[in-house]
Amino acid sequence: MINLDKDDGFWAATINRPDKANSLTEEMLVELARIAEAAHEEARVLVISGEGKVFSAGADLEAARAGLATSAVWERLSSAIAGFPGLSIAALNGTVAGGAMGMVLACDLRIAARGAKAFYPVMKLGFLPQPSDPGRLTRLVGPSRAKMILMGGQKVTDQEALSWGLFDRIVPGEELMANVRDVAADTLGADAVHAATIKGMCRPAP
Repeated sequence: MINLDKDDGFWAATINRPDKANSLTEEMLVELARIAEAAHEEARVLVISGEGKVFSAGADLEAARAGLATSAVWERLSSAIAGFPGLSIAALNGTVAGGAMGMVLACDLRIAARGAKAFYPVMKLGFLPQPSDPGRLTRLVGPSRAKMILMGGQKVTDQEALSWGLFDRIVPGEELMANVRDVAADTLGADAVHAATIKGMCRPAP
């Protein structure tokens, strides 16, 4: 249920469970983590997207009730993406919800199809967010807006997400992957060490 396409240094992982709103099982999360870890050595650009009209609804509900909601595999995945030395892009073909926000927040860029929304209803469901997610979310949107999402349970529209800094660009859905390819072009054409150095220089000062 995870498709991986490799084109030289461009890796595109696609969550492919559209009949279940791309909800995630532990097996799918482990596969995504393995892909992100392998990308460290072989890829220069890592893209994560979804099949259909939803990026991901987060954890599969039955799996969440069985313990997936508190599994360490979420942090394994987001840590692998955050540590990727190349350029990581969340290509949001549609709405992202719940635990799926973790991998999206860990990416360097978030390019969204028009109409995509974001929400993270952990308060309502009685779960805690993944440990690294509140910090990453706060760095992008600020503490008040992070609380709007995590504590207020608000669904953020595409335009709100863009103005808040949660999304970096909104494009027509049919142009999403072409836009991602365009953004990735310079990194794909660069020396991997050069790209990693520039990425390191972009990290916020402590």
